[in-house]
Amino acid sequence: MPQPNADSLRFPPPRLPKETESLRAEVRAFLTDSFADEAWQRNSDFGAGFSPEFTRKLAAKGWIGMTWPKKYGGQERSMLERYIVTEELLAAGAPVFAHWIADRQSGPLLLRFGSEAQCEAILPPITAGECYFSIGMSEPDSGSDLASVRTRAERTPEGWRLNGAKVWTSNAHLNHFMITLCRTGDAGADRHGGLSQFLIDLKKDDVTINPIINMLGGHEFNEVVFDEVEIPEDRLIGNEGDGWRQVTSELAYERSGPERFLSNFHIFRALTDAVGTSPDARQAEGLGRLASRLWTLRCMSLSVAAMLEAGESPEVEAAIIKELGNRFEREVVETARTILPLQPTGPAGSNQSDFAAIMAEAVLRLPSFTLRGGTTEIMRSIIARGLGLR
Repeated sequence: MPQPNADSLRFPPPRLPKETESLRAEVRAFLTDSFADEAWQRNSDFGAGFSPEFTRKLAAKGWIGMTWPKKYGGQERSMLERYIVTEELLAAGAPVFAHWIADRQSGPLLLRFGSEAQCEAILPPITAGECYFSIGMSEPDSGSDLASVRTRAERTPEGWRLNGAKVWTSNAHLNHFMITLCRTGDAGADRHGGLSQFLIDLKKDDVTINPIINMLGGHEFNEVVFDEVEIPEDRLIGNEGDGWRQVTSELAYERSGPERFLSNFHIFRALTDAVGTSPDARQAEGLGRLASRLWTLRCMSLSVAAMLEAGESPEVEAAIIKELGNRFEREVVETARTILPLQPTGPAGSNQSDFAAIMAEAVLRLPSFTLRGGTTEIMRSIIARGLGLR
């Protein structure tokens, strides 16, 4: 069996600059005031709360697109400063989903590969909190196997004609744009060739958006269908055929952030409160194990943020964080069920102090964490290839 290539993995100890201390205090004060005004339902799953009003308030503080150039409305701050804002938002359970995809990956993708005209048209509305994005990667019957993309884009005299479908496109019925991966040429031996990315206007392009209702009865997911959809030439992002390189760099942003292990932070916090200040031996051991793993994942994720700040593309490290983060999120729920056994009361209501209600929602939401952003099996495959094991 081949030996792992240890040199291919890099998790240097992160060092947060001093300016992040005042930034963290500012974000916490903002969140305290905002919660007092709006009293949103706390949920550290970034996909649980869609609030354009909250997003606009964040934008007014300069906390959307905060690493981007100032000419596009950004603040030219560091990835580590952005990380501080991100984890504080998640820890507070703020309703961040409206701008999340645009801020996390769609905007950075356009900055790296998009044209100047695309950046000028799209990025300022994002930083203003007025433009929201969906992800157009997954397809019916394909799961996380992006190389099996069947949605096709063919050249026409006016631009491109798209046929196919994308699924799990979160909030496509609410968002303004979607970046979609299409096949524009021959796949080649490794199936990674002939792929390109396109900017889709969900409000103006002639796409069909079909709702997919989840187990909680909510409408978050959708199927987006392209049936002879015509788009202009300038919607191509980057170069034709470079889609695989572009989408894998995009996934480093998607898979390495603190949302990959903080989605159940509100459960961890509620569990700690429910256990109280005098835990028994089993409860203390369970909480201690969770806390140590959470801290380790945070250090790893901060390291990747530093690599992204340096202009690197740490796809393998991001996959490791995603896989370990999914495992941790499941462990939070399982530990809670073990050390504080109770009968869930049914779907969570507005009373988030009711630990049983929080757990009821968590049990139903948990399976999605191992799917979004790439399944566990896909993550392990990426890690194995990166370590030279296959």
